[in-house]
Amino acid sequence: MAEHYFSADPSVPFKRLPVEASVWGHELSLTSGSGVFAQGRLDIGTAILFRETKPPSPGTFLDLGCGYGMIGLALAVTVPAARVWAVDVNERAVLLANENAAALGVSDRFTAVTPDGVPADLVFDEIWSNPPIRIGKQALHELLLTWFPRIGAEGRAVMVVGKNLGADSLQDWLGQQGYPTERLASAKGFRVLESRARRSEGR
Repeated sequence: MAEHYFSADPSVPFKRLPVEASVWGHELSLTSGSGVFAQGRLDIGTAILFRETKPPSPGTFLDLGCGYGMIGLALAVTVPAARVWAVDVNERAVLLANENAAALGVSDRFTAVTPDGVPADLVFDEIWSNPPIRIGKQALHELLLTWFPRIGAEGRAVMVVGKNLGADSLQDWLGQQGYPTERLASAKGFRVLESRARRSEGR
């Protein structure tokens, strides 16, 4: 079976590759690596996510499926009062994300871990993600239903998803699960989706 960037421990030889990106008015110099999503580049979907959104207000954020940390680190750098958690099953991605946080001087506010490393009682003001669509629909649904319940009452999730990879059906499905979801933008075959926290009865 072919190995993917969402493997927990990629066997491909580890080679670090630099990435330069301009995000929300900040120039970020990061290190990516082989066996990790978007090695050596800022992928188109994430670039569109940044281009079509504005930095959020301070809060506690989750970068879901963080890779080498681009989204979460952009949040940490741009929102000085932010507390950012970044999650990935790929241990190499977690290593790189934490190394990048140290290089950017935000390690005190940015923590990358595998899923079990997130405190069980932690609630997020916002979840930001370029989710791993290619893990398959069932696995993606399970992933989102694991983390979306941890969005605070007034919080939201912001995701970028390829139209040809099911963005519109995902938007509908999230609504059916109780997470009202709207399209913030559409560009270059990608949708930027915003999901609101599930509303409990009587609220």
